[in-house]
Amino acid sequence: MKVIQLHKNESSLIKKAIKNNREAQHVLFELHAPKMLSVCRYYIKDLQQAEEAMLNGFFKVFSNLKSFKNAGSFEGWIRRIMIRESISFLRQKKQMTFSIEDIEYSMDYADDINTDMEVAEIQQLIDLLPEGYRMVFVMYAIEGYKHYEIAEMLNITEGTSKSQLFKARKLLQEKIKELNKTTSYGAS
Repeated sequence: MKVIQLHKNESSLIKKAIKNNREAQHVLFELHAPKMLSVCRYYIKDLQQAEEAMLNGFFKVFSNLKSFKNAGSFEGWIRRIMIRESISFLRQKKQMTFSIEDIEYSMDYADDINTDMEVAEIQQLIDLLPEGYRMVFVMYAIEGYKHYEIAEMLNITEGTSKSQLFKARKLLQEKIKELNKTTSYGAS
């Protein structure tokens, strides 16, 4: 049996993976899967469904690897695929809904998020958000998309995107205040 030496050099791994080298594909998967599962998990509450979306995303990554142009980071390219795959997964499951009630919103938000909170606690609070709120919040606050990009990706208006973000932040602030009242986070 011939042993193939794999280098940790990502560009070398990508070249080998393009040629369907399974070991290189496996190493790339192992390098990026934990972060990409987190990305999918932001959008999809259920861990097993998030894993399914991630695996579908990696199938697309390896199927379309030749189209990666080295213009940006490989991780960023994979991340965009995972976001789109998560959105597609939710659309297929008909789990994507957006509140259409009109409210007046302001871009002035109080920063109530306490940095003493654990990542798991923050994820739990994000999970409590209604689907549309959560999706726009994650895309804007965590992924850094602009409202016009979110609107395009989700087939909604920019106004709906802004409204969903406002509502998500307001709801998160309320939940954090409740949490601060019941835990030691509120005691400084």
